[in-house]
Amino acid sequence: MKKTVHSPALITPDWPAPAAVSALVTTRSGGFSGGPWQGFNLGDHVGDEADAVAANRWLLQEQLGTGTRVQWLQQVHGTAVVLAPRPHDVPVADASWSCGPGVACAVLTADCLPVLLCDRAATVVAAAHAGWRGLAGGVLETTVRALPVPAASLLAWLGPAIGPAAFEVGAEVRDAFLAADGSAAALEAFTPAQRRGHYFADIYRLARLRLQAAGVAAIYGGGFCTVSDAARFYSYRRDGVTGRMASLIYLNTAADHG
Repeated sequence: MKKTVHSPALITPDWPAPAAVSALVTTRSGGFSGGPWQGFNLGDHVGDEADAVAANRWLLQEQLGTGTRVQWLQQVHGTAVVLAPRPHDVPVADASWSCGPGVACAVLTADCLPVLLCDRAATVVAAAHAGWRGLAGGVLETTVRALPVPAASLLAWLGPAIGPAAFEVGAEVRDAFLAADGSAAALEAFTPAQRRGHYFADIYRLARLRLQAAGVAAIYGGGFCTVSDAARFYSYRRDGVTGRMASLIYLNTAADHG
């Protein structure tokens, strides 16, 4: 009964990934955390009790099975990409990739955009954390370049992030993107807000443009809003002190194939 009460509610990406690839996104439902982290918080850097986070990560491990371990990262809104696994190490990076089973590439978010990638032949998977700084800095392009397969062979899925109706930004954010891409499509990702010099940014559109420019044509997902969907998602912009969801992708082990 206790396990049923705390069992997490998960999102399975709706995309045509190969059967050998598994992916999931956690929500705030289930788990052991209380207070502003109420639910299934997986972030160990946000002030939550260490025991609660450990219990939540144990629950997540149960979902993955014994053959797959999570590669956590110390995310810094940068563009560094690392090859997983890194046993006994939590590298400073905002993306990871793997070309073998047994490791789940994972990123933690609470408004920033998680991007999951795999190739059609199921030989490589990757997860990237794309907040506006990392996205503008090129974290998605850097991740695509790190993978040992052609960009045209990749599929991308855009996970839960702040929606365009909630992501109000200053002119400096708009300028950072337009400095790299001044196209009409990039301009359309920013809508003037009521406050002078402010805009509503569509992070999903911006990510699609970056991925397409990097050679990735098959892009799925989007359409979430972590700010407005308080029942399912943590949101830093909405709540300040809050938890983190995890987006994970991995190649199945032989046991997973049955």
